[in-house]
Amino acid sequence: MPIRLLPDQLIDQIAAGVVIERPASVLKELLENALDAGARRVDVTLERGGIGRCTVRDDGAGIAAEEMALALSRHATSKIFNLDDLEQVATMGFRGEALPSIASVSRTTLTSCTGDGAAHTLAAASEEGAELAPAAHPKGTTVDVRDLFYNTPARRRFLRTERTEYAHAEGLFRRVALSRFDVAFALTHNGKRVLDLAPAHDREQQEARVAAVCGNAFLEHALYVEREGESLGLRGWIAQPTFSRSQADMQYCYVNGRMVRDKLLNHAVRHGYRDVLFHGRHPAYVLFLTMAPSRVDVNAHPAKFEVRFRDSGAVHGFVGRTIEHVLAQTHPGAHSGAAPTELDQGVTPDAIGQRGLASDEAPPHAAINRGAGTQQRMSLGDTRSRLEAWRSLYGAPAATAPDLGGATTSAVAEAPVRPAADDDAPLGQALAQVHGVYLLAENKHGLVVVDMHAAHERIVYERMKVAWEGGRVTAQPLLMPVRLAVSSREADAAEAATDELSRLGLALTRQGPQSLLIREVPALLAHADVEQLVRDVLADLLEHGASNRIQQAVDELLATMACHGSVRANRKLTREEMNQLLRDMERTERADQCNHGRPTWAQLGMSDLDRLFLRGR
Repeated sequence: MPIRLLPDQLIDQIAAGVVIERPASVLKELLENALDAGARRVDVTLERGGIGRCTVRDDGAGIAAEEMALALSRHATSKIFNLDDLEQVATMGFRGEALPSIASVSRTTLTSCTGDGAAHTLAAASEEGAELAPAAHPKGTTVDVRDLFYNTPARRRFLRTERTEYAHAEGLFRRVALSRFDVAFALTHNGKRVLDLAPAHDREQQEARVAAVCGNAFLEHALYVEREGESLGLRGWIAQPTFSRSQADMQYCYVNGRMVRDKLLNHAVRHGYRDVLFHGRHPAYVLFLTMAPSRVDVNAHPAKFEVRFRDSGAVHGFVGRTIEHVLAQTHPGAHSGAAPTELDQGVTPDAIGQRGLASDEAPPHAAINRGAGTQQRMSLGDTRSRLEAWRSLYGAPAATAPDLGGATTSAVAEAPVRPAADDDAPLGQALAQVHGVYLLAENKHGLVVVDMHAAHERIVYERMKVAWEGGRVTAQPLLMPVRLAVSSREADAAEAATDELSRLGLALTRQGPQSLLIREVPALLAHADVEQLVRDVLADLLEHGASNRIQQAVDELLATMACHGSVRANRKLTREEMNQLLRDMERTERADQCNHGRPTWAQLGMSDLDRLFLRGR
């Protein structure tokens, strides 16, 4: 067939196929247009899940009468004018394709008023030969979309049931409603008001909106996050590890107010949860990342769900370490709203992958969540090899490891035990043991039950990490350097990250276009599968701009050692030993969960005990 130009209508319908997948796609584009217009209230009306009708009304700036036709033309926009604007987009939309794409596959009516007077309230229909006519309308814009895909039956057949399409549309509405607390949102479906969200200006009001969208249970288990760096900012709410989900269905992430589904950000958050989340579970969070628009490319996906960061390693490190620091406060008596105010304020590419922060801060320890899959587990040798590796690194007896406060085979540490009269201790005072497994304690709220092994495992693990941090990374030269065949991209990544890898104890030398020589590895990982470790590190560097594989391997080793060095079941402890375990829990980071993400203690309040025995009834 000869080459020829496509008709404009077909071009629009092809473009619509990329942007408009279902009613939720229409709703997303219309809501973003309303926000870009400066709306302070947005009302959404859906019929039959949005298939029959999707109407979005806002009180924004409106569209001038002479620009109404342009609004329905492809590549017509008021949001960018040149390449410089495109490289620092601050609006939700910018391509000028949404309205014409929607109009090409539906019956669309556009009504708008700029507020300069009644004479400027005009209506336009999107049918062929669209006509402009006067209409009564307050300042703002209403876009009414009916009969989606009426003229493209093949696309309409791919739509699901009304119930399914409504679920997608409502989920999209909730995501957008979380992106702008200063805007009021209302949703009506088939004549029934579903949500009516007032503007939320202070934190209390914002949390009320979060509860309305995510549920009260999320907010009850949420930790508030707020951190400002030199060029990055992060705020929002993350759920405690005990509020994990079986699916990633409660993860709301925004970059400069734009809702995104970004693999790098998800990976960074999971890194922050790495050894407090039970395997196979997913964290829940509502997070807002801010940065200069020039540092993020929003033109990376047709539907603008994905973004591309100029410095992905810095973003990954900033987000991961912020989440990690907040979750470090999950121990008995910690203030749940603690913000990472003492974290390093700037993150540079050179800092990514390093553990050190200020000397008075809890040092971060980067590793990928162990629940991510068996492919991330490494062959690190048996327990004897691991203990020998520790001894070779620190010069300590293999059976006792370094000085961890005496806590390797005993629950006793050298710190003084609080007197029994101290009623302010969050975990109270020890009462007894149950079958050598659980510790019972009394505090001012009621009864505390502690899993002794799980709690002590966390204590020993955190102390081992501190000892590892203090010793920094000791590199061990390999007797016979290992030659590794890699791709050109992997070799380039290794060469570019030579200094960073060296600080982590990994010395790689490029031997050719597709060849690396492994000369040194971290001493603690001398018994690891070195080739697989390096390949995993390189894969991370290519995908995320940074790698936490070495820290992951170290943490896995330390976790196993901590498990073997913790108090065992059926071990009888004295009252002093039990109280010391409670005090250690209160000052140990992440002590609310063991190294595998299981809870270490539970509180039964007096009301819970009264309910068990029907007291007061």
